[in-house]
Amino acid sequence: MKKIVVLCILVILQTVSLMADSTKGLEMKSERFKIGWEKLKEIDGSAGENVISSLKDIAPQFADLLIEFPFADIYTRKELDLKSREIATIAALTAMGNAKPQLKVHIQAALNVGLTQKEIIEIIMQMSVYSGFPSALNGLFAAKEVFEEQK
Repeated sequence: MKKIVVLCILVILQTVSLMADSTKGLEMKSERFKIGWEKLKEIDGSAGENVISSLKDIAPQFADLLIEFPFADIYTRKELDLKSREIATIAALTAMGNAKPQLKVHIQAALNVGLTQKEIIEIIMQMSVYSGFPSALNGLFAAKEVFEEQK
């Protein structure tokens, strides 16, 4: 259970991206931030920009931390590829059952790194065994929204 809680915390942190505008002053950011920023762009594209945009007025330093820890320190590790990391993230967010905005960002990220819609559906359905039908249903409906937005 402790591992799941830690994983869920990491997943929540992973959901945040930078606004395109925030590249101004990037030269003043730490190397760790720059690495995280590049990894974020690779994974999420523009999907997380709204989250950072909403944080810039209230907690810009928190946005920096969200870039540095998950994207520079975790996502750049070599032990798992990006597809595997997104599988874990979708599973954790689905199991949480209350993180629909973050789940949608990571469903899009999973598509960005090469997972198929069928694979994403299977990941979410697998979670019904461990987290119950309500959380799996919520996850499937989130996936449906992301898939429809792509049409």
